[in-house]
Amino acid sequence: MEITEVRIVLKDSPDKKLKAYATVTFDNVFVVRNIKVIEGSTGLFIAMPSRKVKYPCPKCSFKNELRSKYCNQCAAALPLDAAPQRLDEAGNQSEHKDIAHPITQQFREYLQKDVLKAYEQEKNRAKA
Repeated sequence: MEITEVRIVLKDSPDKKLKAYATVTFDNVFVVRNIKVIEGSTGLFIAMPSRKVKYPCPKCSFKNELRSKYCNQCAAALPLDAAPQRLDEAGNQSEHKDIAHPITQQFREYLQKDVLKAYEQEKNRAKA
């Protein structure tokens, strides 16, 4: 699978960790939007598109965001142990679930390299 296009949209706030959004096209037939370029403690990295994890209220079945204390539909108190335990790589409870992501480390590195290269080019073009 080849990356055929990478589009970057820079974010204006210089003091924030989110630097840009990327849209990546694969083989001219498949696109993934909202890949984030983030400034971490060890440098830039990409984060795949994700959505907040939700779980149902035991009383009315309305889906509430993780760590909610009360149901947004019926206002019933939500039990703390009702939420499924999703742990990230650091062992912390994860609030987001990836919508699309690379399966192998090799492809993740390939994708990250191309997105960060396009980010640097777009950043330099914006300065000029």
